[in-house]
Amino acid sequence: MGVMELSFIFQGSVRSNLDDIKIFIKKVLNKVENIIHDKDLIFDLKLILNELIINSVIHGNQCNDNKYVKLFLEIAGDTIRIEVSDEGEGIDFDIASYNPTELKCCGRGLVIVDGLSDEVYIDNNRIVAVKYME
Repeated sequence: MGVMELSFIFQGSVRSNLDDIKIFIKKVLNKVENIIHDKDLIFDLKLILNELIINSVIHGNQCNDNKYVKLFLEIAGDTIRIEVSDEGEGIDFDIASYNPTELKCCGRGLVIVDGLSDEVYIDNNRIVAVKYME
């Protein structure tokens, strides 16, 4: 018998309100914890989700309560794919150009996400983070 293929999809959206986001992320993580039992991996996913969704609210949607952040999270086999999009203008950010010695707060979240992920793609107002389970 082969290894059981993990498969899970979560799709949802949340209003650009920090209280709503806390509840939303907690709900997503509760569902993921039923599938993934590795506490370190859950911690990484929580950080990635927080950084991407909060970035979308603040930078993309300018904290406008009438705008939403969309989340698509898929676990397929040993791959976790997190896709976050907002209603903003999109970003043009080169992770390689971030200089941590400048102590800027802008860009730091994406550097954290990049460090915790195996692949990160930025496409206008959508960011995809891919993480492989060991």
